[in-house]
Amino acid sequence: MKSRDLAYCGLFGAAALLLPFLFHLVHLGHVFMPMYLPLAALGFFARPAPAAVTALITPLLSGAVLGMPPFFPPIAPTMAIELAAMVGLIALVKQRWPRANEWAVLIPVLLVGRVIYVALVYGTSMFIKLPPAFMAGISLISGWPGLILMAVVVPPVARVGRSIIRPVAGAERNTP
Repeated sequence: MKSRDLAYCGLFGAAALLLPFLFHLVHLGHVFMPMYLPLAALGFFARPAPAAVTALITPLLSGAVLGMPPFFPPIAPTMAIELAAMVGLIALVKQRWPRANEWAVLIPVLLVGRVIYVALVYGTSMFIKLPPAFMAGISLISGWPGLILMAVVVPPVARVGRSIIRPVAGAERNTP
């Protein structure tokens, strides 16, 4: 892992732990999905593997330390899988096509992420004897404000961040 990826993963991972806490203070955490904001942005800055691992670990760590998202019903593991897939996919597309428009990358990935999440909610609801169609439907409907917020906020942040942060010649090499 390059030191630049480590720095981005640490910064955006810490923001993903802090932001939900702030949103939950005003009772808006479940509506706007604040953990997703910095992690989706991370996909535009880091390589796929470190970005996906950070997105996988963050909800699990938050659930274990802060109790949100909860482990039962299994929201934390479900979010972890969804976020890892989304952030890894964003990073993969940006690595392959670095000049791709941020909205053209983010919007399809958000939709794929929602499909993954709803499928996981449906499956786990069947397993723990909750009404699967109802739970999946509620999960789909409740996520839309957060998706809209991400579509509005993340691409400009990624664009501005990319224009401000230019790679320094030789910065990627680890020097003693």
